[in-house]
Amino acid sequence: MSWKWEYALGAEEAARTAPADFLAAVERKAAELVRAAEALHVHGRAHAGIDPKGSDIVVPGGMFTYQVVVRSERVHVVQITYLGF
Repeated sequence: MSWKWEYALGAEEAARTAPADFLAAVERKAAELVRAAEALHVHGRAHAGIDPKGSDIVVPGGMFTYQVVVRSERVHVVQITYLGF
């Protein structure tokens, strides 16, 4: 298994109505988070500790909340918020 990112259920629903440029910004940042998590947690599947705390990231047009699940080698975009700025 290799590191990937994906929308959690609620964020996936919200992504259906968000503007394309905002979603592109979210996806670029999520891809950066995947590369960082992969570099930091080289042996992700063998991880025995707790997962790192998730956080919020501001992107043009709004923000999103993410959570890293190391043993699954996933970055989950838990919530997206389009603010239109």
